[in-house]
Amino acid sequence: MAAARPARPAGPATGSAGPAAASVLDAHLAALAAALLPYRRSEELLARWGGELAHRLAAGGRLLVAGNGGSAAEAQHLTAELVGKLRDDREPLSAIALHAETSALTAIGNDYGYDEVFARQVRAHGRPDDILLLMSTSGASVNLVAAAHAGRDAGLRCWAFTGPTPNPLADACHETLAIASPDSQVVQELHLVSTHVLCEYVDRVLPAALAAAGRVVPAASGAAGRAVPAASGAAGRAVPPAAGAAPATGAPDGPVRAGVEVVLDDGTGRQTEAG
Repeated sequence: MAAARPARPAGPATGSAGPAAASVLDAHLAALAAALLPYRRSEELLARWGGELAHRLAAGGRLLVAGNGGSAAEAQHLTAELVGKLRDDREPLSAIALHAETSALTAIGNDYGYDEVFARQVRAHGRPDDILLLMSTSGASVNLVAAAHAGRDAGLRCWAFTGPTPNPLADACHETLAIASPDSQVVQELHLVSTHVLCEYVDRVLPAALAAAGRVVPAASGAAGRAVPAASGAAGRAVPPAAGAAPATGAPDGPVRAGVEVVLDDGTGRQTEAG
């Protein structure tokens, strides 16, 4: 008969992984905090990109996006927000994740090599009024660099989300949002923040962009949309904002009310407002 094992001494049940798990979290948050300070300077770039993207999409252009691995998931997150919605209902916007076309991806990889899986799709789908956004934590993915060259040759506007610069993808694109962190996890996390902020700016500018393109602007819920005449000489194309002008937001005039509004009845049938 086996001897009974001695009872474990009583005390706080911290577990052997407790302190280690805490230190992993602290280290991750510290790396994220260090990257957030320089990241705040990305606001102007994201606002400008959001305005340009809204005008191009309103004029009938589209966004092509690609990435590998975790960046592929980030790219599909972006297209889902545009084809679906970020927050408020609006018309669907044309955005295509090239890596999500698995049959084309595997056929091109099999016949032409993995370096060509995005570039060939860019040459097939890209038009001069489109935007190509490529995501890479390293900025060194050969298939994305090849896609950027194909996009520029086809007349697309090429943007990149990358990690620290310089890197080959940033050099191959017109503009780059670079995250100043050596940690690829932090880079991807701030790419996701950038996706949400970019879509927020698209939604703000979209009503004005649709009007400039002569497109129908959806009215309030339950009302029919109204046609907005195109600007003179626009011929249904988007009219970009004047140089130096702030991006149009399409927001209604008047003050924005913040906080909670409560309507009170004082018992006499009169209503007062507080909050």
